[in-house]
Amino acid sequence: MLSIDPKSIKPVDLHQYLLACVAPRPIAFVSTMDAEGRPNLAPYSFFNAFSSNPPVLVFSSNRKASDNTTKDTLHNVRETGELVVNAVSFSMARQMALASVEYPPEINEFEKAGFTPLASSLVRPYRVAESPAQLECRVREIITLGDQGGAGHLIICDVVMLHINENVLDERGRVDPHKIDLVGRMGRFYYARASGEAVYNIEQRVDRFGMGFDQLPAGIRHSRVLTGNHLAQLAALPQPPDADAIAAIGEDPRMAAIRNAAHPLDELHRLVQMELAKEDVATAACMAWWGEVALGNQ
Repeated sequence: MLSIDPKSIKPVDLHQYLLACVAPRPIAFVSTMDAEGRPNLAPYSFFNAFSSNPPVLVFSSNRKASDNTTKDTLHNVRETGELVVNAVSFSMARQMALASVEYPPEINEFEKAGFTPLASSLVRPYRVAESPAQLECRVREIITLGDQGGAGHLIICDVVMLHINENVLDERGRVDPHKIDLVGRMGRFYYARASGEAVYNIEQRVDRFGMGFDQLPAGIRHSRVLTGNHLAQLAALPQPPDADAIAAIGEDPRMAAIRNAAHPLDELHRLVQMELAKEDVATAACMAWWGEVALGNQ
């Protein structure tokens, strides 16, 4: 394993390792306005939501590692204390990338990247009309993390108004990840699209204790087929299946066929995989525990 002491590596190289390892990151497409009323638009992937009551977002505008300069966004929020965080959907990702070019302050990135400025409700900076969600913000605090190239400035923002395109909502009025189709940033020039097959559910109840890995039988824990993800699904159950349920699964015709396989336990665990993929954890658990009793170490 490669071990890196942050003090022993160039900041520009450390930057790339950090971004590659902490990924994908949501993108804050930040629109600001300077004291003279000139708009600015720039993307930031050192970004996340940190509180819902009060609603608070935080992003970092870093000093350039090459020449230690700071960006127009930082200058503007220091002057005005206002901004809009615009969500980035796949349909506008390349336009967003174009807006990341370091144009001088007098250049309007809305025009350069082909975006439509939309008046905000409570703050002066424009919203991006093409964005599926726009969050108007006021700056709560700016925390400077250093004075050398690569150092960040944490811009802590209070959300004062949200605008969400109704076309990205589901029938319950919640944001549908497939409809909002967001893009995340990874290392270097890599991005991730958060929709389609890339999105899946992990339903984990937090109001009850799972039995844990330590309560799984050894034959299941040391399976040559089941992965850590599969084992975690079984370990999330509150207790093992009862004896009657285990006995009942033994009557399944598939169990008789497995007894005649060249590697019965491996074949059984492949069946367990299939049930887990369907989220039928109860049936999968009965199969897995049946294998411990009926097949042992076969």
